[in-house]
Formats: sequence, structure tokens, C-alpha cells
Amino acid sequence: MDYLLILVSTALVNNIVLVKFLGLCPLMGVSSSVSSAWGMSLATTFVLTLSALLSWLIEHLLLQPLDIEFLRILSFILIIAAVVQFTEVMMRKTSPALHKALGIFLPLITTNCAVLGVALLNINEKHNLPQSLMFGLGSALGFVIVMVMFAGLRERLALANVPALFTGTPISLITAGLLSLIFMGFSGMI
Repeated sequence: MDYLLILVSTALVNNIVLVKFLGLCPLMGVSSSVSSAWGMSLATTFVLTLSALLSWLIEHLLLQPLDIEFLRILSFILIIAAVVQFTEVMMRKTSPALHKALGIFLPLITTNCAVLGVALLNINEKHNLPQSLMFGLGSALGFVIVMVMFAGLRERLALANVPALFTGTPISLITAGLLSLIFMGFSGMI
């Protein structure tokens, strides 16, 4: 039950994009179509989950025992970069079309503040290993939900008759704000 609670709370109540405001760059940059949002979300899901798990292991098996916690951010960035490179190589082999569609956004997962933020939040929450995995997976699930919902809304807005002053980024920011309000409604659940 504890693991399900972590999964639901990180996906909905404490969503990394709409509540913690991490990962706004891919939200605005890759969410112009649902298909590209799905691709980016799945790649980020893999990176987020694996990075949360590996960062917990590095923290508890290396940094804390050697009393070198001051290297936490650097080591987490190196972990994230390695996982992103692994993901890119695997995606290039298994799905070249998706790799080409994501283009520059795939290597930019390395600089996605959501991935580093989840790794750091995970350590601050003082989770054990299975809880860390659920925290990473729940954060990734929340990222997928927001990316796909936002991309669907942006596709519909592209077909809508939006006033000229609001076309493009302004209506996207308004939509993100309204979506954030929806997710704030989950705060009383848990």
C-alpha cells in the first residue's frame, strides 16, 4: 500500500511538472504534437526511473559511506548523462524514426531539470530502494500524463479560433496554468 501511495502521490498530487515546476522546457518544446510528446515522455520515463534508482544506489553505497555528499549533484549529473546516452543508443537501434523525430530533444534530457530534480528530491525524501523506484516511476508517470494531455490540448488549440494576441506561447502558458489548477485539485486526496 505504501508503494501505491508513493506512485499516486508523485504522479498526481506532487506532479513534478505542474506542482514542482520541473521539466517545463520539454513541456513547451516537445508538446506540439501528441506523437512527439509520447516519444519524449517514454524516453524521459526510462531515464527518470533508472536515474532515481541509480542515484539512490550511488548515494547510499558510495557518497554517504565515504562522506563525500558534496559530490552529489556532480555524480547525479554523470549518472543522468550515462543513462541518456544509453537510451539514445538503444532508441537509435530499436526505433530510428522516433530517434529522428525527437532530434535534439533526446540529448537534452540530460539537462532536463526534472530528471535531476527527481534524483535530488528522492534523496531528500529518505526513501528506501523500492520506494525510490516507485518515486522515480511515479514522477515519470506524472510527466507522461502532463505531456500527453498538454500536447492534446495544444493540438486542439491549433485548430481553434484563438485571438491573435494569445496565439502561440501565451495560450500555451494559459493552458499550462489551467492544467496546473486541475492537478491542484488532487492535493486533498492524499
